[in-house]
Amino acid sequence: MPTYQFEAMNAAGEEIKDVIEAPSEDEAQQTIKQMGYFITKISVKKGRKDGGKAGGKKKGRTFAIGGARTKDLANFTKNLSILQDAGLPILRSLRILEGQSKPGALKNALMDTCDEIESGSTLSEAMAKSPKCFNRLFVNMIKAGEAGGAMELILQRLSGFLERSEELKRKVKAALIYPVIVVLVACGILTFIMWKIVPTFKKMFDEFEFELPAMTVLLMAISEKVVNYFYLIPAIPLGIWLSILLLRKFKAGRMGWDLFIIRVPIFGPLIEKNVLARTTRTLGTLVASGVPILEGLTITRETAGNSMFEKMYRRVTDSIREGDTISRPMRTYSRPGFNVMACLIWFTVCSGPLFGAAALAMMPNFALFAVGAGVLGVLYYLMRMNQRIVDEIVVNMVDVGEETGELDTMLYKVADVYDDEVKTLTDGLMKLMEPLLILFLGGAVGFIVIALFLPLVKLIENLS
Repeated sequence: MPTYQFEAMNAAGEEIKDVIEAPSEDEAQQTIKQMGYFITKISVKKGRKDGGKAGGKKKGRTFAIGGARTKDLANFTKNLSILQDAGLPILRSLRILEGQSKPGALKNALMDTCDEIESGSTLSEAMAKSPKCFNRLFVNMIKAGEAGGAMELILQRLSGFLERSEELKRKVKAALIYPVIVVLVACGILTFIMWKIVPTFKKMFDEFEFELPAMTVLLMAISEKVVNYFYLIPAIPLGIWLSILLLRKFKAGRMGWDLFIIRVPIFGPLIEKNVLARTTRTLGTLVASGVPILEGLTITRETAGNSMFEKMYRRVTDSIREGDTISRPMRTYSRPGFNVMACLIWFTVCSGPLFGAAALAMMPNFALFAVGAGVLGVLYYLMRMNQRIVDEIVVNMVDVGEETGELDTMLYKVADVYDDEVKTLTDGLMKLMEPLLILFLGGAVGFIVIALFLPLVKLIENLS
């Protein structure tokens, strides 16, 4: 017969810690209640049998890299809320969900969580030991559910939050898949033209030995570099990606890149509104679940994913500690201001491609255009650097929520509004991408055709 260790309170409010033997946890609880105690914690006392069981469970673990997918976590949370609503003990619910989970990070985390609960930990304490699957947001909401005795409601809110986050992420990814595929195919076709077709024309033009137009010289130089340095075609985007990762390792670099990315035309507003929708929904969910506002703001800051939003929420947290409201510092600190690193990134991004073209064509004068493009990029940044990342309507709704005591409701409304805006922007982006890609492909093909036909026209004139 298993032994259960429990913590309870007697009629006088004194804390009692003891052990009891019973066939099951339900019967142990009934016995303790008959003794006149109010149970605060109960778990199986770990012994040799339990240790063997836990060891057996460890054998079922599989190798997994990273954490659980948001989709899997949302399904798990939803199913756990259903089981809790049905009145099942938490350990049995977790064992059921563990058994039907696919091998991976989430299944391993559930095994660890069950083992921790059997050894006397609460659900939030057990989940906190698997941070790759259960982040601070998840753990703190579970802790609030345990403290308030409303675990089913908290799990439903958490499940809804994860589902909305996954839906928003899926929409953004869907908007990016189409242009990425088209650009990759276009780059493949252009590479083939540079590799096979342009060298044939170059041989023909060399035989006639006449001066080629500047466009043709540039095209021939690009073709020659593609043939001689073909390995740079995958290496350049890989190098750019690694450079961005390295830049984001440093605090100043991460801030500069995040300020750059939210000011990029077309994609910047989409990313900014996506972050704002996610952070307001996170904070609203935490406030509605009973998490203290300072802890909620700290968790929201950690899940923002953008340095500028993290900075703003940190300033808001500091202001609240000094007795201020949320809305006033949110209005004050939502203007990014000038950032040297962001300015340098704008200059580099705008001038880099033209500098590369000048190096390919070995035309130093062409570098002046690159410098001009970089200066235009800096001017664009200076014009937009002080635009708020949080609109005035958001600040006013937060202010109203604080005054009426319905901050969570107002934050949910803000998140819903920006979710709809992200959807609208995503749909508009999909429609805008088609003509932009056509212009890109038409411009590239037109450049190649004109660069090849100009010498042919001149050649025909000379022959006639």
